[in-house]
Amino acid sequence: MLIIRGKKFDIPKIVCTIVLFFIGFTMLTPLLWMISTSFKTENEVFTFPIQWIPETFVGLANYKEVWGEEYNFGMYYLNSIKITVISTVFQILVSALGAYSFTKIKWKYRDKIFLLYLATMMIPPQVMIVSRFAIMQKTGLYNTHLGIILMTMFSTYGVFLLRQAMMGIPDSLCESAKIDGAGHWTIFTKIILPLVKPSIATLAVLKFVWTWNDYQTPLIFLSKRTLFTIQLGMKMFASESGNIYSLMMAAAVSATVPLILVFLLGQRYIIDGMTAGAVKG
Repeated sequence: MLIIRGKKFDIPKIVCTIVLFFIGFTMLTPLLWMISTSFKTENEVFTFPIQWIPETFVGLANYKEVWGEEYNFGMYYLNSIKITVISTVFQILVSALGAYSFTKIKWKYRDKIFLLYLATMMIPPQVMIVSRFAIMQKTGLYNTHLGIILMTMFSTYGVFLLRQAMMGIPDSLCESAKIDGAGHWTIFTKIILPLVKPSIATLAVLKFVWTWNDYQTPLIFLSKRTLFTIQLGMKMFASESGNIYSLMMAAAVSATVPLILVFLLGQRYIIDGMTAGAVKG
């Protein structure tokens, strides 16, 4: 503890803060370079030392070319928004209903079935690709956005996360509502959901990021170019544009913006949601 002019300074805490700030800045460096490169000409991309502020500022020229008709980047963008938003909404609904049934409704073998359900998290997704592919073909859902949405709207982790949050809600609230004549749907929508908003927001952010960044599922279950998501579009864009890194970075920034916006909107709920259901001492 250092005292200067009557003020106390915690030296270890200050040093720790400086180190963490440096580590955080280091992790942000690739993102900053990507943004800087998206406004450069191709000749300035790999100059050393790095020119963070371009000498020749091209403005939005790279973005206009990426979003133009030649690469049709906007189509991939809309496809990703469609799949991500719909699957996120439905997964929150399905996960919340499942969590409610595993916590607030008493039925035989409830806890044992939940353990079996939780055990499916140990199965790698790659193991089920062949069976999913066969099911999608047999049901006519292969090469459709609906098939992708149906596969991504169920999540064991989502049920587990919301279940842990709902376990912290006293059963007396539900019992009081039942005495007043409320049914399960009223209890679920009017009492339970408002109390687990932080966990729902956390699940929404995580699900949005996972689905938006998913490359494997669209790669396997989509073959029509008009149905491609942003990740497949980035791959196609890289192949078509060659090694024009200024355009590739403009496309990458465009693909990253929704993730940053979603995180900024939901960040205040994330810590509360991740700690919901934790053991308090």
